[in-house]
Amino acid sequence: MEPKWLEWAKQLQAISQAGLTYSKDIYDLERFELIRKISIEILSQHTDVDQEMIKHLFANETGYATPKVDIRGVVFKDHKILMVKENTDGGWSLPGGWGDIGLSPSEVVVKEVKEESGFDVKAVKLIGILDKKCHPHPPSPYHVYKIFILCEIIGGQAKEGIETSAVDFFAEDQLPQLSEERITKSQIQLAFKHLYHHSQEPAAFD
Repeated sequence: MEPKWLEWAKQLQAISQAGLTYSKDIYDLERFELIRKISIEILSQHTDVDQEMIKHLFANETGYATPKVDIRGVVFKDHKILMVKENTDGGWSLPGGWGDIGLSPSEVVVKEVKEESGFDVKAVKLIGILDKKCHPHPPSPYHVYKIFILCEIIGGQAKEGIETSAVDFFAEDQLPQLSEERITKSQIQLAFKHLYHHSQEPAAFD
């Protein structure tokens, strides 16, 4: 589902990043810098983001390029799913965020749910590991693996966090406006399958 121009831009970025990390030849380094510049120009031409911002967000990493990991908590109460309203775009998402160095996925999801919703939870089950490019998210400069973990409330109460402005539970047929950068309707539907069918196997690798 990812547009071809975005796929090419990310591939060029990965090639340039690896080349700038491992190459010692000054002429090769110049060529890899040129490849990085082309990747930035491609993204700039197809988005409303200026090149300096893209350079900071999209081409600022070093070392061998690897996918980022986004971890989301799936929490149900009375057959409704927990969602938080994101400050950045005003849309609603499942609580979560980037994986943290030194923390396991289950530790990250417990931390993120607490910080963004106020609820204490324990991680119960892996729902799925999804490749963001295979789902109808807006174009993103990063290649992202999305991990969804089913969690159970063990304490706390609804309370917005630094990055969220509201906390609520929603029925599957009454979803709010989504923060599609973070979550899609089809991914929420996948989560509800695990509410209705407890033996549902994780939907990994797609």
